Formats: sequence, structure tokens, C-alpha cells
Amino acid sequence: MLDKINEAIKEFVNTDDEVKYKYLINLGRTLPEMPQNLKIDKYKINGCQSEVWVYPEYKDGKLFFSLDGEAAIIKGILVIINQIYSNSTSSEILSIDENFLTSSGLIANLSMTRSNGVAQVVKQMKMYAMAFKAMGK
Repeated sequence: MLDKINEAIKEFVNTDDEVKYKYLINLGRTLPEMPQNLKIDKYKINGCQSEVWVYPEYKDGKLFFSLDGEAAIIKGILVIINQIYSNSTSSEILSIDENFLTSSGLIANLSMTRSNGVAQVVKQMKMYAMAFKAMGK
């Protein structure tokens, strides 16, 4: 999983501080828009400054996530998080150490409410992984 994390954050880490926000905004533009019927309270993350949704799907032994948010920078962070967590087994997701969020600088310059929101997204993805694992998936 460390390779997956390193691959997902390498462009961000190797980007000059001056353009990191621009990089995240541009990356966020690549996030597929979530269908409106999934943007419901059941999939909404509480504790985020702007609205963010996480929808899980289980296919072929792995979890895949659809993510969406209203803020441009957060969308970029969601792309990175999705690269790390999607297409993984429940056990793989549960083994990921979310310290990469701080060690990579990914949330370093975010407001407290935004960084807490990102942490809530990761927590929710892990909760879905625990639920699917409990169902034997």
C-alpha cells in the first residue's frame, strides 16, 4: 500500500509550494461528478466546511469510491485520496496509515475545519471498509 500512497502523492510532493494550490485545483477538475441521486445525507460527510459525499461500491472483492465536494481544493485532495483507497480490499484500506495526510503536507495549509473534513472523509472510507469486512467481503 505504501507504493500506492507514494504514487498518488508524488506529484503533489514534488510541486513547488507556490503552485500546490493550483495543482490541487487542476487535479480537482478531473474528479468525475457524482450523480445527483447519490448526493444525499446518507453519503454526506459531517464536519466538513463545504459539502462532501463518499459513496462506496463493492465489486470483485474490492471497494471503489465515488467522491465529490463543492470546494475546488478539496476536490483535488479527494482525487488523491481516491487514488489511494479505491480499488483496494477492505483489509488493505484498514491497513493504510492516514499519517500520509500530514507527512506529505497535503493538509498542512488547510484551515482546521477543512483538514478535519478531510480526516472525516478518510474515517468514513475506513468505516465502509470495516462494514464490508464484517459482512465477509
